Amino acid sequence: MSTNATPADSAVNASSDDLATAATTLIEQFPDDAGDEVLPSVDDIVTRLDQMVNGYNVPLEEATRATRNHYLDVLGIEYDDLALPSQSAGDTTLDEINTDGQWVSVTVKVVDLWEPTSDSIAQVGLIGDESGRLKFTKWAKADLPELKEDGVYRLYNVVTSEYEGRYSINLNSRSVIEPVDDDIEVGNNAEELTIEAPMVAIQSGSGLIKRCLHDGCTRVLQNGRCAEHGTVEGEFDLRIKAVFDDGVRVQHAIFDKEATEALADITIEEAKQQAMDALDTSVVANDLTDALVGRYYRVSGRVIGKYLLVDEADPLP
Repeated sequence: MSTNATPADSAVNASSDDLATAATTLIEQFPDDAGDEVLPSVDDIVTRLDQMVNGYNVPLEEATRATRNHYLDVLGIEYDDLALPSQSAGDTTLDEINTDGQWVSVTVKVVDLWEPTSDSIAQVGLIGDESGRLKFTKWAKADLPELKEDGVYRLYNVVTSEYEGRYSINLNSRSVIEPVDDDIEVGNNAEELTIEAPMVAIQSGSGLIKRCLHDGCTRVLQNGRCAEHGTVEGEFDLRIKAVFDDGVRVQHAIFDKEATEALADITIEEAKQQAMDALDTSVVANDLTDALVGRYYRVSGRVIGKYLLVDEADPLP
């Protein structure tokens, strides 16, 4: 298969300024007292990010998370010991949330409350603002005030999470809840979309992955580590993070396990066997790339944020 760069490949590259900014922001989160270990320098982190981003086409956000998790292990630091990255004074709208592990502050209305599925979850439900709606989870150990349905709140220092292209926010011990005496007309950020285009790339984070097993957490593990819960065993999942380009529009898409199995004609058990035979989980993503990239498809689903969440996908002649 051709190795020529695709539009998605060229978008991955980051400038030296981008790398330096990411490295500086990351190193500021580590506590000054890191035990007997010496904190990495900005140059150390830039070198690591540059190799991942510009050498292996890993998106900067993913490379930054992987680098952070690497140094958490090396330094013996827990995720909760990290300092919060600096935030702008203004709120983030829900439709602007497109990065996993991002600290934001939002002003939202509680649209719906659901029954928690675990004792570790205090509240779970749907929040919204003028730009759209997102799921939220308030962890019990955070010991935060109760949110009321139809109430409007400013939520400070909440952290974003991503699962199958769907973003949500988590309220933890660093979050602050402030009631707002106002109302919000909640928008709808789900757009039905059907495209006919070639798949030009399958991005990192595709194939056979592992997710955190903690109740209510669906984060993808990086080197066996969950950004929220540290080192965990994890559970296998199967997905494709694809890029389609019809010459006019570049569309990122997420295929969940069922959609991946249907498109690639493979089950998760077969994918696990492939990885076991090769002693390498990356063989699954490589096989998916060889089989699917460069072919035309009709793909339908809902667009939330930058991702098309695929419901149906059919090959075209």
